[in-house]
Amino acid sequence: MSKPARSRSRSAARLAAVQALYQQEMEGTPVAQLLKEFHDHRLGAMIEDAQYVDAEREFFDDLVTGVGSRCAEIDAAISERLADERLDRPMRAILRAGAYELLARRDVPVGSVISEYVDVAHAFYDKRESGFVNGLLDAVAKEARREKAG
Repeated sequence: MSKPARSRSRSAARLAAVQALYQQEMEGTPVAQLLKEFHDHRLGAMIEDAQYVDAEREFFDDLVTGVGSRCAEIDAAISERLADERLDRPMRAILRAGAYELLARRDVPVGSVISEYVDVAHAFYDKRESGFVNGLLDAVAKEARREKAG
């Protein structure tokens, strides 16, 4: 059974946000310019004979700007759960986007967030790294959602 349109649109927004965060870290692109580039040339575009699903733009924008505005808090939530801090840039982008969503988007269920970013990780990595994403985001979720609820 295929995902409903909104779910596909949000999945596309998550993948695009991870790509944008990676690009920002690599090139230092200002957020406003990055959002415009993705709106104009990437979201829902035809790239290399593949039609990309149109991403939910407001959700994409929230993920990218939210990670930027809360990066120190997000990085602290991630790093306190790591034995060492050596993450490659794609993994850091995945974890930042997922952690932001767990911290700031209480309208999205924890299971959905974790499942979606595990799926994003599959686009870049093998099963071991996807399991790492699952475990780390689960640990972030337990603390982030408990703090807000209690």
